[in-house]
Amino acid sequence: MATPASQMDSLADKDKRYSLHPYTNLNAHQNNGPIIIEEGDGVYVRDEAGNRMIEGMSGLWCAGLGFSQQRLVDAACRQMQKMPYTHLFTHRANVPSIELAERLINIAPESISRAYFVNSGSEAVDSAIKMVWYYNNAIGKPEKKKFIARKRAYHGITVASGSLTGLPYVQDGFDLPRIDVIHTETPHYYRGANPGESEEDFATRLADTLEQDIIAAGPETVAAYIAEPVMGAGGVLVPPATYFEKVQAVLKKYDILFIADEVICGFGRTGNMWGSETYNIKPDMMTIAKQLSAAYLPIGAVLLSEEIYQGLAKLSDELGMFGTGNTYGGHPVAAAVAVETLKIYEEMDLVKVVRERSTRFAERIEALQNHALVGECRQVGLIGAIELVRDKASKEQFPVGDKVAFQVANAARQHGVILRATPGDGVAFCPPMIITDDQIDEMFDGVQAALDDIRNHVS
Repeated sequence: MATPASQMDSLADKDKRYSLHPYTNLNAHQNNGPIIIEEGDGVYVRDEAGNRMIEGMSGLWCAGLGFSQQRLVDAACRQMQKMPYTHLFTHRANVPSIELAERLINIAPESISRAYFVNSGSEAVDSAIKMVWYYNNAIGKPEKKKFIARKRAYHGITVASGSLTGLPYVQDGFDLPRIDVIHTETPHYYRGANPGESEEDFATRLADTLEQDIIAAGPETVAAYIAEPVMGAGGVLVPPATYFEKVQAVLKKYDILFIADEVICGFGRTGNMWGSETYNIKPDMMTIAKQLSAAYLPIGAVLLSEEIYQGLAKLSDELGMFGTGNTYGGHPVAAAVAVETLKIYEEMDLVKVVRERSTRFAERIEALQNHALVGECRQVGLIGAIELVRDKASKEQFPVGDKVAFQVANAARQHGVILRATPGDGVAFCPPMIITDDQIDEMFDGVQAALDDIRNHVS
């Protein structure tokens, strides 16, 4: 039921008066006010005015089971009644966190053996950075402290994880980066390849650039490389063929750890349980969050190899403890919801479902290639994007100030679809993994209508 107009006005006024919104033009918010989402049902949400929309972004890439999964609500209630809180400091544990750790290691890549719990993807990356430093101190390589990330990468917003992020809007005004990080080239074939250059040749060139970056920094000082299997917030950039194979060969040559940031790609999104499986990545560490609990409660984790764990254990024994942790890391209620989420994924045969749905998803997103505004379509599993251009032949982009991708996303909402604009005039799609073929058609019909609206506006 829609909120009465008087209350709706009151809520909007209160929001403008008391809230500070992330990733928002704060002055513009005072003029425009909030979009208040009140209800969810399956892949749909309703705003305060009663408008029903497909959540084409699963919220923030995270609500993989949609917005009305009663089993997750019940799991939270049961655990809240039994034990609402305990922590994992100084040998303490709880039943859900133990079960969750076991389940995660059982489905993780073969190289992974331990789970460390946090509350978000940013915290997971931040913790991974600390672990890498600690590990290299433990094995007698204290000079290996630098990180390599990629331009347009998104790895979070803490001081450390925000330093790894390669998007200016995350760093501008915050004096980031504040740790020693090298940002290497983006694997964006559509924009970065030379004329006539194949995907494999492009990947070779990027791997060569990475090696030169390492040599310039001093290989003995470089600790780890971090990468999203598919770059999400940077524009859903799908890696070119052979890219990660060639990157891993360079990292191995110089004894550099590989951290796979699976915060968006993990739990079936790319058509395998992990993006690392999709792209043949053999990670030393993984950062996970978002679909770990299908977004029903905040939880994340760092997954690490036994070799790294043994290094941490050695130094913790010498120093007296592993001196870091989170008050809510491994929270029993969040862990219980995550355990139930993994049970649902297993019972529904999530990977099979995503692969089946991705057929129709791919057909519809690829059909947008014919639209006058669309320069490129990108897709793997149930994640994808379109890149908007002024001229398809030359790939000329619209002026940045036109914010054409934002215009398309706003227009899509008027046609019952929530999408997200990304850098480079991209429009991203990441629907709940319970979406049906008919709902995929409904989503892309709305997108087509939005593109038509904006084409008429900008032409």
